[in-house]
Amino acid sequence: MMKMFDLTGRVAVVIGGSGGLGQAIAEGLAQAGARVVIGARRGESLRRAAAEIKQTSGLDVAWHAVDVLREESIEAMASAVVKDHGRVDILVNAQGLNKKFPAADFPLAEFREMFDVNVAGVMLCCKHFGKYMIANKYGKIVNVSSVRGRIATRGAGNVAYCGTKGALDMITRQLASEFGPHGVTVNAIAPTVVETPMMKDILLNRGPTFLKELADSLPLKRVSVPSDCVGPTVFLCSDASCFVTGNIIYPDGGLTAVG
Repeated sequence: MMKMFDLTGRVAVVIGGSGGLGQAIAEGLAQAGARVVIGARRGESLRRAAAEIKQTSGLDVAWHAVDVLREESIEAMASAVVKDHGRVDILVNAQGLNKKFPAADFPLAEFREMFDVNVAGVMLCCKHFGKYMIANKYGKIVNVSSVRGRIATRGAGNVAYCGTKGALDMITRQLASEFGPHGVTVNAIAPTVVETPMMKDILLNRGPTFLKELADSLPLKRVSVPSDCVGPTVFLCSDASCFVTGNIIYPDGGLTAVG
């Protein structure tokens, strides 16, 4: 049974793999046996992430700088991965941008940038890595969305973020429809707030009781940590999910059940 989750021999690319949730997913895929390549804009961040994964797990991951705002950069990374590793089997899109302004004051340039990164950047990664998967008649794509693609926030500031994640969910479903006949599955995970190192500082700045209030609002009564998203992602990247496509999985502590 466990062989269904074994990724030994698979080549996995994690865009946005240089920190937080993306780095945790990259390490999880490597622990499951995949040969992992992480991508992000800054080489220094990628080197640090690769070193941290090596330190905590003893596993090596490769890295390649990529700018998802430039299609030619994405195309170059896809070509380099295939050249170095022979193919690409798995793509995880964990990149994202989140800027908050009240809707009545949201600067158009910032609004457009979020759609460029969170929607167009993801689609272009699916486009260029997906071409190789289609040619090989096999592939697993997992997009990192959010519960905010399904339910709105109560306060102001998230009109762009919610909009981009809703669009990403629909792109995930449409790509599943288009890529499915070629043996490629496309799914998404949609967590709630995840306590990454960077997010923890932001959450603590919301006040001494905010984390407890956030935990108490969820049926599981705790705040999400990066490892909560690793298992669902490994599942969607493995043969255990060979008949699962076009789905959004919510590792959200039950938020969408009650929210």
